[in-house]
Amino acid sequence: MPLPGMTTSRAFAHLGRSLRLGARLRWQPLLLQAACVALSASAGLVQAQTQTQNPGASTPEAPLDARAWLMRTHEAASTRNYQGTLVFSNSASMSASRVAHFCEGNQQYERVEAMDGEPRSLLRHNDTVHTVWPRAKVAVVEQRDARATFPALLSAGERRVLELYELRVLGVDRVAGRDADVVLLKAKDNLRFSQRLWADRQTGLLLRSDTVGTNGQTLESAAFTELSINVKPQPELVTGPLRKLDGYKVLRPQMAPSSLAAEGWQMGAVPAGFREMQCAKRSLDPAGQAGAPVVLQVIYSDGLTHVSLFIEPFSPQRHQAEGTSVVGATHTFSVRRDDVWLTALGDVPLETLKRFVAALEQRKR
Repeated sequence: MPLPGMTTSRAFAHLGRSLRLGARLRWQPLLLQAACVALSASAGLVQAQTQTQNPGASTPEAPLDARAWLMRTHEAASTRNYQGTLVFSNSASMSASRVAHFCEGNQQYERVEAMDGEPRSLLRHNDTVHTVWPRAKVAVVEQRDARATFPALLSAGERRVLELYELRVLGVDRVAGRDADVVLLKAKDNLRFSQRLWADRQTGLLLRSDTVGTNGQTLESAAFTELSINVKPQPELVTGPLRKLDGYKVLRPQMAPSSLAAEGWQMGAVPAGFREMQCAKRSLDPAGQAGAPVVLQVIYSDGLTHVSLFIEPFSPQRHQAEGTSVVGATHTFSVRRDDVWLTALGDVPLETLKRFVAALEQRKR
């Protein structure tokens, strides 16, 4: 969540990433956003046994059952207790965080501490998330789906996903000193990126995730570099700091559910496989100060990756140049349309974002 005073462009990026659920893991400079998607391959799925593109991987000792592998990985995220170091990297940057996850009965606890840059931590108890900035004495409180937290797998309708991605078992490898099975979810068109996943052979816990470009190159990667699984639960690592927020400015960003139609918009044909997941009006200032920019955000997903569209009145002070940008797998496309500023953001090729913007139309009044 952005801090007060963050530029509009950076605020857009962080608002989008805070709600995107993708098939990779990441700690962004201001926010952990890591997720995957649980796919259930049909019993008749033909598995392609190929050599993984990673030099260290080898052919599996026996064929893997794709459905069982994915469901096991999905369950491991919510039932295992673990602590480790997660490293995110792309061509432009590298950052690390300490991650701890504990479960006691139906209670879930998570703590993520940034090891680079401005000190900050993410503390989650079930669906309530506190992002704490100790130097600024600021805590931002949000409600998020607990299943979206690394390294959970989110069930998104396996039939739809398998129409868009081909599942291939690549082999076995080692990550953080642990044996891992490697699976590729290969995009069937050029409107989305493929995902390469490593899961711990012993427990099923996801250990690494790569986003793979349309030319086969690794755009970005997130992986545990050291990891302890089945550790003793320590929920006090989460609840303790939450009891020590005296003197902090606690911000609760407001979000109002809405719809494109209610805001005077309509969406034409979106890129194949994507469906609307959420539409809401959000403030770019978590403090909710009067006069802060308010945007309409619409989120679309194909079951594996997400795209956010931001719609707001054009402001010459804040919107100075149309254009595109790319960092790792994340593309951004901004354009002015009459008195409106449109921004599309997602871990998809640029052409996909342009198709979303082209399909968006203002309704005639």
